[in-house]
Amino acid sequence: MRTSLLLLALTAITAATLAQAAASPPAAGEIPALWTARQAVAFAIAQNPESGIARKRIEQAQAAVAISRASDYPQVGLRAEYGQTDNPMYAFGSILNQGGFDERIDFNAPGRTDNLELRAQLGYQLYDGGHAEAGQLAARAHLDLATADLETLHQQLAFEAVRSFQAIVQAMEMVTVREESLAAITSSLDVGRARFDAGDLLRQDLLNLELQRSLAIENLIRSRHTLELAKRSFLNLLGLSGSEVAISTQREETQEVPEQLDFQNRQELRQLRAREEAAHAVLAQAESGSLPTVDAFAGYQINQGWVTDEAGDSWMAGVRLNYNLFDGHRTTGRITLARLKLQELVSHRQKTELALNLDIQQAQLDYEQAGERLVVTEKMVGVAEEVARLSRARFREGVILASDLIDFELRLSDAQARHLAAGAGYRTAIANLRRAAGLAQFSD
Repeated sequence: MRTSLLLLALTAITAATLAQAAASPPAAGEIPALWTARQAVAFAIAQNPESGIARKRIEQAQAAVAISRASDYPQVGLRAEYGQTDNPMYAFGSILNQGGFDERIDFNAPGRTDNLELRAQLGYQLYDGGHAEAGQLAARAHLDLATADLETLHQQLAFEAVRSFQAIVQAMEMVTVREESLAAITSSLDVGRARFDAGDLLRQDLLNLELQRSLAIENLIRSRHTLELAKRSFLNLLGLSGSEVAISTQREETQEVPEQLDFQNRQELRQLRAREEAAHAVLAQAESGSLPTVDAFAGYQINQGWVTDEAGDSWMAGVRLNYNLFDGHRTTGRITLARLKLQELVSHRQKTELALNLDIQQAQLDYEQAGERLVVTEKMVGVAEEVARLSRARFREGVILASDLIDFELRLSDAQARHLAAGAGYRTAIANLRRAAGLAQFSD
């Protein structure tokens, strides 16, 4: 009695541990021993190579935003230069900067001079027609675009992970159905052989049963092959190699059907809005080309010469105005091009909104059809199982022919296959409905 209670307790603890392991999400990079659909989604989002590529694009966009902010700060520079020359212009200039001018110096042949120049420069753009601000807006828009690209990829990966997971579940159940079908036809073949030995069955009927068993074996081989392919595709989606996959078929993993369906949650719209913002910024940059720029500058320098043994310092500060009166219509062309690209994006967004709305409607119709198929095929399987059970009993009694039995077995196998496909299609339709609505596959 104690041994039985101990075994019962150990079984309960083991089952609870496996259930907890199947329900909890895997740590980063950790491969779970028993996959659930929720874990497959989390792992695909974290480990698929495409996610890594998209994250690098976000980092690049963040770096571009940092670069665009440089215009908010002044530019400070230091320069040091040493040289010698007997060129009259440069030599005389060095003498003047060093404060060593003497009336005895021949302007045409001042002789050899050297000069060490140390210079500090400060520059700041007071006004650029809005070009720098537009550049910052464009950089932030591209960052938003890269983020939306990542979210779009995550939504697609999540849906593909669920669909791939359901493909494995369907393939596993199909293998079980094929094995049961093979066992049933094998049992009927044994009955047929006994009846044939007793002279109660024609050889043609026995051969038909053997042929049906061979077909059942072939179907089983094909179903196992389909299962292996589904596993390989599942692992490839998750960024893994190998072929061993353990799947949890707990029905509590079935996802919730969204109550509100709105394509405004789709990341594709966020992508297009970001592209429009970037296009607006490019247009503003093009328009800034027709406006003047104003720069402030200041500098201080020290000159030292050892040939003249003189030293001097000087400073300069001021404001600079630049205005391009005519550039051959280049700025006008850039403005026109930027405006046309913006209009193209607006039209593309309108087209995308129509496509996304159609996508939701199709997903809704697919879900409704999948639910109806699931109910019909479930009834179909119930009827086919009962007919097959009665036909096997009647065949053992010699009431029906082998061809009739084979026909009923085929109908049962076809009904079971249809029901499995309908079940997988129903669960996939829910995932597709969530994808079309721009929702996460699982709320957490």
